[in-house]
Amino acid sequence: MQLMVKARRYDHVLRVAELARAIAAANHLDADRAYLAGILHDIARDLPDSELLRLAPPEVPIDSAHPLALHGRAARTLLERWGYRDEVVLRAVEDHTTGPRSHCPVSACVYVADVSEPGRGVNEDIRELAMVDLEGALAQAISSKVHYLQARGIPVHPRTLSAYRALQARGALPCGDA
Repeated sequence: MQLMVKARRYDHVLRVAELARAIAAANHLDADRAYLAGILHDIARDLPDSELLRLAPPEVPIDSAHPLALHGRAARTLLERWGYRDEVVLRAVEDHTTGPRSHCPVSACVYVADVSEPGRGVNEDIRELAMVDLEGALAQAISSKVHYLQARGIPVHPRTLSAYRALQARGALPCGDA
């Protein structure tokens, strides 16, 4: 893993994995799978855009315009090519850039850990909330991302909007614009 990412990113990966494990344990979830998904989540993050596009062909226009958003899907592709088959971990790795596509607790742990790990210096409130209310922390993280991008006129990935709307449907977010 360390050979696939830059040193600074490797430190981030370790923090995400540890935090994902802690969040999972605090919520009585599979801490080992959360840790493993955290370790693997950024294996494609430092690949060139051309390689990301090859590993994860664009599904929507935003993928072509912002290939970095593909690094979760590209990581999943690499893992599958290497013979890895745990669907829970694969889905968490794939969805860490856009948000969980369905109610998948391990994916939520990794997504929240990625946006709130201490090295980022932001989202401490989300990190603390995740220890007692994972769904609430996920809702806050997704909502924050959607509103941040919309306020700046940046397109929101359809998968992120889908995760946002799924949280609304479950009552974790108020219904409204997004």
